[in-house]
Amino acid sequence: MTLQPPTPFPGPREADAQVSFDRAELSAILGLYGRMVAAGEWRDYGIAALREVAVFAVYRRTAEQPLYRIEKRPKLRNRQGLYAVVAQNGQVLRRGHDLRTVLRVLERKLIRPVRD
Repeated sequence: MTLQPPTPFPGPREADAQVSFDRAELSAILGLYGRMVAAGEWRDYGIAALREVAVFAVYRRTAEQPLYRIEKRPKLRNRQGLYAVVAQNGQVLRRGHDLRTVLRVLERKLIRPVRD
């Protein structure tokens, strides 16, 4: 009689894990979102936590296409950077390793010349 090892229980695989924003990242993103809402630029947002990417989408109106997407891609951590800001047309506006510096590209939209 031969003994066989027990069959392991199926657990969560690494491929099934979702990518999501942590509390500090959401705090930085929602801080910018609040300032842009107060300025009247943005009105709605959506969050998606997928297998390879987490997305915070910003809308000017409730529309089909987001105005901007703030993406977190852990696979790009050692290459171009973990975070990216993507425009409505798919153009990457900024990419980097630090979220606050990547979000500065959107904060420039708040600075407007004052006219008399």
